Amino acid sequence: MIPYPNIDPVILEIGPLSIRWYGVMYLLGFAASYLLVKYQITKSKKAVDINVIDSMYFFLIAGLLIGGRLGYTLIYNLSYYLKNPLEIFAVWYGGMSFHGGLIGAIVAGVIFRQKYQLDFWRFTDIVIVTVPIGLGLGRLGNFINGELYGRITNVPWGMVFPEGGPLPRHPSQIYEFLLEGMGLFTILWFIKDKNFKPGMLTAIFLILYAIFRVFVELFREPDSQIGYIFGFITMGQILSVVMLLFGVSIIFYRKMARVRHKTIED
Repeated sequence: MIPYPNIDPVILEIGPLSIRWYGVMYLLGFAASYLLVKYQITKSKKAVDINVIDSMYFFLIAGLLIGGRLGYTLIYNLSYYLKNPLEIFAVWYGGMSFHGGLIGAIVAGVIFRQKYQLDFWRFTDIVIVTVPIGLGLGRLGNFINGELYGRITNVPWGMVFPEGGPLPRHPSQIYEFLLEGMGLFTILWFIKDKNFKPGMLTAIFLILYAIFRVFVELFREPDSQIGYIFGFITMGQILSVVMLLFGVSIIFYRKMARVRHKTIED
């Protein structure tokens, strides 16, 4: 068994204001994504107004935060937040749904695309490559908070989490950091310069994330307020299967669009 490090979730307190690791991880993730997107655009030598990128990130960050919080509130813990509505805004304590955040970011991206008349799939592919960085850092934030821990285990690297009872558990947050964060980013960054049609990188991200998440959920403790759906599957797995199907549908949609375009040209 490995001792849980018990890192203080609060970095600094100034009166009523506290700076927490969880929030800092989100900021680092946004910053890394922004810089890497600018790097990709600069490297591609395509003329893109930097102000457009700044505006895009404003839309995406707003959509991600609103969608992530609402997703967690509505899907994972609605009864609690109905009794404590003001805590919906206390995002610094944790409680963000990736699937909700993804939906929020997609909606924001569609609005942004209509406003600026940009190539939606090209910009989505550029941004999606950087998303795993934020995902990985977010899981480190979960680990520091001692939340979203794994199921009880006897593996040598099991940890006793402060809120997880006396028995060692899988550090599933670290599994997600390695797979959904570092692993997925490495794969996408390595293949991003391949000759993919627009939208394919986005589809690959959705499919691979869904596979990794379904796998990790085998080791992660289900949310206590939900438990297992139908006695054997978690909410995270259900949402990830939907996400996988959405990724596959993008591939078919983009292929059919190319076939129709070629037919019109012929």
